[in-house]
Amino acid sequence: MLKSDFRFSTPLRVRWSEADPQGIVFNGHYLNYVDVGVTEYYRALRAAAGAQPGEGLDGSEFFAAKTVLEYKAPALFDDLLEVHLRVAYFGNSSMRFVAAIYRADELLLTGEVVYVHADQTSRRPTPIPDSFKKSVSAFECLAPEQAAPAVQG
Repeated sequence: MLKSDFRFSTPLRVRWSEADPQGIVFNGHYLNYVDVGVTEYYRALRAAAGAQPGEGLDGSEFFAAKTVLEYKAPALFDDLLEVHLRVAYFGNSSMRFVAAIYRADELLLTGEVVYVHADQTSRRPTPIPDSFKKSVSAFECLAPEQAAPAVQG
């Protein structure tokens, strides 16, 4: 995974409470780092689209359905990390982020998070709005793959 595959990244510094006595980050914190990255990705996406805080909230939400993390090298206390994210795939009601965490040019972690778009009350999957897909596609440097449309018949 290359840094150039990502338009978006956000810095994150490793805190003392995230490391063991040898100064190595506990593995569970990497998922939190990716989650912080997703939050900042949405903030950057909304800013790029000119949205105001709270604008566009429509009673639907994305819920995490699957996460996969692959550890390459450990992060250490006080490291300055770069969390890189991009939307790599859209299904009808799901999307997949791919993630990479770097310390300078050293790749420490790769991963993916699959989210399902759903109604906030029923938590039933709902199609991802085309407007959201268009905003993401315009934001990314690599266009997300898209599931083939269902055949009507």
